[in-house]
Amino acid sequence: MQEEMVEPAVQGTRHVIAAAAESGTVRRVVLTSSIGAVAMDPSRSPDAVVDESCWSDLDFCKNTKNWYCYGKTVAEKAAWEAAAEQGVDLVVVNPVLVEGPALQPAVNASLMHVLKYLDGSARTYANAVQAYVHVADAAAAHVAVFEAPAAAGRYLCAADGAVLHRGDLVAILTKLFPQYPVPQRCSDEVNPRKKPYKISNQRLRELGLEFRPVAQCLYETVVSFQEKGILPAPAQP
Repeated sequence: MQEEMVEPAVQGTRHVIAAAAESGTVRRVVLTSSIGAVAMDPSRSPDAVVDESCWSDLDFCKNTKNWYCYGKTVAEKAAWEAAAEQGVDLVVVNPVLVEGPALQPAVNASLMHVLKYLDGSARTYANAVQAYVHVADAAAAHVAVFEAPAAAGRYLCAADGAVLHRGDLVAILTKLFPQYPVPQRCSDEVNPRKKPYKISNQRLRELGLEFRPVAQCLYETVVSFQEKGILPAPAQP
């Protein structure tokens, strides 16, 4: 699994940077990285704000076999190294979990994160936290950092109040869509409830971005499921 997820990510990123350098016409490369390259650090204080200076701990990712976050971290670091070596203007967007209306007919991992709490496949919710952003805001972030002449470095892409405990997530879904079998019990009734961490989207706000609320993001995700026939739509009066 490590080789399958890490090597293609690293080599693919290096090839893109090299191609941009060789073209002579690419003025800036905007790389989509991930919160997975930022937030996986067990030594971070619970009160600390996650911002662009944060990096995931590679040893922690390796020890927990979190190859997705490990791969995202080493791939982004490889991009920065290659860009510096080859004189490429690189800007990186680090989105959190992207939700909202889907273009594709299939349900990917991000959408399954919400769908499983609506279609009956999940009977409980995890004692865990997650940050969210609307797909349109993630797209706008990429345009903004490409077009802004002064844009540089990394940009965390997350909605305001983006980090929710799963209990808060299912509460929003229950309120918005009471017709679905949203689980009401946590799978972990022993350990203390995980606390949402703090995350900054200030750098993108300084470029003029405004973010949709998480509740709107979740609402439009579910409506998209209904429109695509993934979930039963409410009966028309």
